[in-house]
Amino acid sequence: MHIITKIFCCLGLCYALIGCSGRESTQTRTYQDAQIYPPLSLQYGTFNLGLYGTSQETHRIAVLLPTSGPRASIGKSIRIGIEAAVLGFAPNGLQVNFYDTGDGDIVQIIRRALASRPEIIIGPVFAENAKMLRDNKPENIPALSFTSDTLAIGRGVFSMALMPQNSIESILQEMSANSVKRFVTIAPDNTSGQIMAGLAKTISDTYNMDNVGLFYYTERNTDSIKNAAMSASLYRARNEACLAAKEILAETITREALSVSEKNSLTTQLENLNRTDTLGELPYDAILFLGGGEDTKSVASFLRYYGIGTDNTKFYGTPLWQDTKILSDITMSGAMFAALPDVSEEFSMIHEAATAQTPSRMTALGYDSALFAISALYSNKQPLDYMLSPSGYTGTNGLFRLRPYGQNERAMQIVKINGTGKTSIVRNAKKSFVKPVYLTNDISLDTPPAKTIKFEPINPLDYLELPERLRGTTPSWSSSTGTDSGTLSPVTFVPNTENEVTITAENYQPLSHEPISRTYIESTEVTE
Repeated sequence: MHIITKIFCCLGLCYALIGCSGRESTQTRTYQDAQIYPPLSLQYGTFNLGLYGTSQETHRIAVLLPTSGPRASIGKSIRIGIEAAVLGFAPNGLQVNFYDTGDGDIVQIIRRALASRPEIIIGPVFAENAKMLRDNKPENIPALSFTSDTLAIGRGVFSMALMPQNSIESILQEMSANSVKRFVTIAPDNTSGQIMAGLAKTISDTYNMDNVGLFYYTERNTDSIKNAAMSASLYRARNEACLAAKEILAETITREALSVSEKNSLTTQLENLNRTDTLGELPYDAILFLGGGEDTKSVASFLRYYGIGTDNTKFYGTPLWQDTKILSDITMSGAMFAALPDVSEEFSMIHEAATAQTPSRMTALGYDSALFAISALYSNKQPLDYMLSPSGYTGTNGLFRLRPYGQNERAMQIVKINGTGKTSIVRNAKKSFVKPVYLTNDISLDTPPAKTIKFEPINPLDYLELPERLRGTTPSWSSSTGTDSGTLSPVTFVPNTENEVTITAENYQPLSHEPISRTYIESTEVTE
């Protein structure tokens, strides 16, 4: 620990000398009409000169983390970041006390922490513990928790974690910039998936996009994932349209009175259709996936089976894809998702010099939280006033600011999958709040029901090049329901008196004929 301390203190002093800057003299508890300045950079320790360890002021921070039990790895990762910040930047008068929330009565643990008279609390990690802290601490003691559950924060408990609303709005911004007008959402059928689906539905209105369909699936359940993909792809209707188109071509080819060029054209069309099972354009531009990487890979695989891929539809996702195997899936190349900016090079250098390891995202979050708390304590403002600066801060995870009711705003970047395991940046994260990063705030968390897609019936005749003389009056082709579960009505073919083929709609009374099976259609060969 002695060597780590020396490394962090030395590097921390260097960065402190680099980064000192001024800030506004007044703070406000609301962002409306507030003067916005460039953010302060926490990663350089730009708080008062207690940085050098000469301040004799005594300040106290209590840290609530699970460092034992089944979720200890999370707490330990965060603790590494907190210790790095304290060892590198804290003045001599700072007292930091750790309390293990991994085992024991959480209320008693919180009471012991409060008995140490902390001015700021870092933690806890999970929603249930954050709720307990909120209900048992004085409101004027701010707590920097790591839960993203908006129902667990408030009354002085803030979240440093990435909020679902930021993730959803970031990717919807990119979708709007890419001229997406209509999209389908595919989400896991759990609390998180339902909340994100509700956010997507609500926020899409702000960006003038129509969320035309919502399909839920049970996580890691192959049958459920397959059914969601089939419904989202409109496979039934598109498959029936394709079969009908093949039948039209096969029936027409078997008739006489076709010229050689006409037969060749129809045969080529039939051969092309035999390579696919679906026909018809999709009534949407993009698919928004709200699940993790593993489930998304499965959903996308079934979508490809049903005729939908990144070559004909835009795929978008959330930070749940980050660091998953989906990044190495070549079939997902071109898909984009929102992600936090890469952990800063400065912190990576400090961490790797001390531990010979690359820092985790949770470690970086712990580092930012500790620097944020230290800077608030050693500023010339009340900690709560300092933390609620509308100008925000830049940490190892990029730009962020806290909101008065406990939420935060984090600027995100948009990255693209290229199938190599790494991503390329499509749009960099914003660097300040001088211009609003997000247009929506404090949205109620609705959980919308599944929604099937309504669409215009698919007319296979629209996708075939038939001799005009065979078309006669163009028939109408209709679906019985106009949804993804609809059944297409059959097309009939009737020879006329000149032994040519006339194609009619269902209201025409046809002569009886034997239907052509799919097997026959797919094996038809026409010779002169």
